[in-house]
Amino acid sequence: MLKNWVVVPTCLPLVLRRCHACASELFRASGKFRVNANHKLIDAWLLALCTACGETAKLTVLERKNVRSVRPELLDRLHDNDPGLTAELLQDPVVRRRNRIALHWDNAWRLDTGGSDHLDREVIDVSVRFVARIPVRPVRLIAEGCGLSRAEVERLVTEGKLVSGVRLAGKLSGDFTFTLKR
Repeated sequence: MLKNWVVVPTCLPLVLRRCHACASELFRASGKFRVNANHKLIDAWLLALCTACGETAKLTVLERKNVRSVRPELLDRLHDNDPGLTAELLQDPVVRRRNRIALHWDNAWRLDTGGSDHLDREVIDVSVRFVARIPVRPVRLIAEGCGLSRAEVERLVTEGKLVSGVRLAGKLSGDFTFTLKR
């Protein structure tokens, strides 16, 4: 029987970017937007606060766009400081590249295994699904979901008792499946 696990964000990730005021590297997205229109052109920024000194950084969302080219529902969400929009924009690779930022997902996600009834089986087939693109080490997910140490999971991989169609070393942020034989 295939077991479904889901990696779910619990809060917004921190933003990795150097603070010009205190040299800290972590910012917290405030969930607030600043929108500025100059005649027919519009700019919009997502505001982020330094976790050390509270300095505000502006992450560019729209830059010198013609107002008519921006979807009205996007403008409404910007003006309403929509928290869902904040999460979407932080996940957007174009926004991250434009602002030269990365995301820090530590303590911002959880693994939902749907219960521990699978732990006593000889063979476990698991499908892992990511709700958001959260980079996590598969070994960590498997260890957490099966109640094992990471070293034990590494040993099972080496012995061929833990197999997957994806490479289990490094980090993944996309769906994958694995089989564990005890």
